[in-house]
Amino acid sequence: MKLETCAYSGYKIHPGHGKRMVRSDGKVQIFLSTKCARSSKLKRNPRDVPWTVLYRRKHKKGTHGEENQKTKKTRRTVQVASRAIGSTSLEAILAKRNQKPEFRRAQREQAVKAAKETSRASKAEKKVKDKTKEKKAGPPKAKAPKAVKSAAPRVGGKR
Repeated sequence: MKLETCAYSGYKIHPGHGKRMVRSDGKVQIFLSTKCARSSKLKRNPRDVPWTVLYRRKHKKGTHGEENQKTKKTRRTVQVASRAIGSTSLEAILAKRNQKPEFRRAQREQAVKAAKETSRASKAEKKVKDKTKEKKAGPPKAKAPKAVKSAAPRVGGKR
């Protein structure tokens, strides 16, 4: 018993069901129902029609239409370092691999402490510089007053 799949909806078509249409270029399309054939003829995108398998796959609605397809499990093989990579030598790579996690953690904490120390030192220097700038800067300079134009004398009546 050969099962076909609908060219539009993606559902299975059992023997004795469906409709075959041959396009002008010779390609055969099999439709499950008139509804599918009509939608295809109207050039509706099956990814936008909620009842099709393509829509359900696109919008991650369960595992519909994927009963036959199972994802292959890939085995991850552990790669043994056998040569130098980039500028690091083989000995350096092996030494890094054989380090204990506690040692790595201690190294990381030490690096963090050093970075914090340098940032504190730079902040302290900035504070000292700011204080010296404030001391050097005297009272703010007074701005020279602008000459205000006096209005022209009014001559005439109310208007």
